[in-house]
Amino acid sequence: MTTSEPSLPIVDVESLLCGSARDVTGAVGAIRSACLDKGFFYCVGHGIGAELRGAVFRQSEAFFSLPESEKLKVDKRQSRANRGYEMLRGQTLEPGTPPDLKEGYYIGAEVSDDDPRAARLINVGPNVWPEALPDFRAVMDSYFFEMSALASVLLRGLALSLDLPGDHFSEFERDPLATLRLLHYPPQPVVTASGEKGCGAHTDFGGITILMQDDIGGLQVWDNGSQAWIDAPPIPDAFIVNLGDLMGRWTNDRYRSTLHRVINVSGRERYSVPFFFSGNHDYQIECLPTCRVAGQDPKYPSTTVDEHIRRMYARTYG
Repeated sequence: MTTSEPSLPIVDVESLLCGSARDVTGAVGAIRSACLDKGFFYCVGHGIGAELRGAVFRQSEAFFSLPESEKLKVDKRQSRANRGYEMLRGQTLEPGTPPDLKEGYYIGAEVSDDDPRAARLINVGPNVWPEALPDFRAVMDSYFFEMSALASVLLRGLALSLDLPGDHFSEFERDPLATLRLLHYPPQPVVTASGEKGCGAHTDFGGITILMQDDIGGLQVWDNGSQAWIDAPPIPDAFIVNLGDLMGRWTNDRYRSTLHRVINVSGRERYSVPFFFSGNHDYQIECLPTCRVAGQDPKYPSTTVDEHIRRMYARTYG
């Protein structure tokens, strides 16, 4: 069952961009309310310009329009750091269903192959770039920088919403694992394999996700209250922000990650650009002090970001 109601909340984060000089009470309260509900909300007032956002989509569409032979020159299977092109049906996010009807491209922080972190940590290393698109790297580097800054703003709001100091997550943010992922969803066939979707039902792995989607739609979020899938259609100039599994562990499920999926029945090509912020690889994730229940052990054992992400990758690429 699916329904377009109720809608996801809209959170204006402009006051959080301005630091302590502005009253952030409204934004923090809206973040808290959204995270206690579905862990999904539209983000406006973010300050990311329309010109850059449009350039990201243009470069993404240009890449996925290249011949397969060109895309395979940057096949991520050749990268120890999981960077580059992921072929159509290269991932299965919903267990027991056919592989996802999407293709992607992975970009992360630039780390040389001879850096010790590249051998020790998951998804750390150099990026790969398509030679056929000379402007691709500059656009994606700029967007990656802006998304990293916005993630920091959102983490400040999340910390305050959990009655923690605004800089509580500063060490988590240091040298973070962050992934920019370009996604292309072909139109979904009228007749599909049983259970085939553009993107199967799943929760995100890391801390927070900031999603930019085009005007096609297709994203659906599970609502426990109505026991139904609700549509999360695009809103002009708005990102969608959602919590990942790490935030659930961290908050003892006070804030939870929520199932979501993509079904592209528009008959058109769909493009989206999620930015996954998972934090410092070595950071220890254990129940936050404001989320502990007196006299009870936390629901989850302590883990590091790196350990957790490795488990999640093994599950969906195993």
